[in-house]
Amino acid sequence: MKTLIALLLCMLLPIVAFAGAPTPDCCTPDYDQTVLDGYRKLMVQSSVYQTLPPKGKGLRLGIYQAQADYGPGASLKNMNRLEKVAQMAKAQGVQLLAFPELYVTGYTLSPDEAKKVAELSDGPSITRAKKIAAKLNMAMLVPYAEKVKTKNGFLYFDSIAVINEKGELVTSYKKTHLYGQQERDNWSFGSEPPPVFKTFGFPVGVLNCYENEFPELSRILALNGAKLIVGPTAADCYYRLPNGKRSAVPYPDISTVMLPAYAYANNVFFAYANRAGYEKRGNDEWHYRGNSIIIGPHGDVIIGAKHQQDTLLISDCIPEYYGMTHPAPKYNYLRDRRPDLYTPLIAPKANLPGGWTYPTFKNGKEIGREQ
Repeated sequence: MKTLIALLLCMLLPIVAFAGAPTPDCCTPDYDQTVLDGYRKLMVQSSVYQTLPPKGKGLRLGIYQAQADYGPGASLKNMNRLEKVAQMAKAQGVQLLAFPELYVTGYTLSPDEAKKVAELSDGPSITRAKKIAAKLNMAMLVPYAEKVKTKNGFLYFDSIAVINEKGELVTSYKKTHLYGQQERDNWSFGSEPPPVFKTFGFPVGVLNCYENEFPELSRILALNGAKLIVGPTAADCYYRLPNGKRSAVPYPDISTVMLPAYAYANNVFFAYANRAGYEKRGNDEWHYRGNSIIIGPHGDVIIGAKHQQDTLLISDCIPEYYGMTHPAPKYNYLRDRRPDLYTPLIAPKANLPGGWTYPTFKNGKEIGREQ
């Protein structure tokens, strides 16, 4: 009997081991931090032409993926790193440089921590970023925790400072679609739509993390003239709960499925700048996916970062180097739309069995959200 049990165990163990092993493109959740040290050496990957894109016809884009600092003192450390990365990018001819969501402070903040590290849009971090941009003649997207003074005190936002190549703050875009309860605890909802701005004469749209996953937003940016959409993010792969358990399966990687489709459907370049590595707060732990990517307007992957590697991705984004997706120039996804049929997209109630009513917003908070 013992021999039979031993034989069965020998047969089952390879199956169990195989079932638990990560696939090559899957995040592995249980690395010791020291194992990741080798990934902190910055890798530079580029897909560029011999000369810069002609003004107004294209843009040389850089996106930075890394495990940034978090916790007390993180803002100064991350801004020091930003300056070094910007200088490296300038040497490669980068004209627009983007960083991951909440780059300045780190993402894993409690409500009290968020209030402590948040800055005004003319605070020290963004003021410094503006000076760096002006000195290098480089536009930047710098995500940070923003506080805004109102007559009733301060509101706090998950924001992106949009800085042009002259070092001017074009706008401080406040995230409009917050992800989950933690973000709702930390931040107010922004009320202004995602912006399109021009740098070196080229129109760029901006989204923030979860917003990349809404097809309506990338479509609106394309209709507003964007030829490139850049979405800083803090997308994790696994999340370790306070009880010590982690999420059962890795979260889906939208960079390989959704974003190429959105790029193709809107005939735009799409760039996704994610965090890498780990962040912790108490017993909570975030393991970021990495996999930052720059996608062409035909849904083609131009260049992408590895899962954990600190990486500077650089690519020339030139629309005229891509052919048409339809048989003639006047026919395409944007011009062939039928807005008269799309009223359910803006209806206040979802037309589904047991359909929900969408919340309204006041002073940055949801009102009437159905659970």
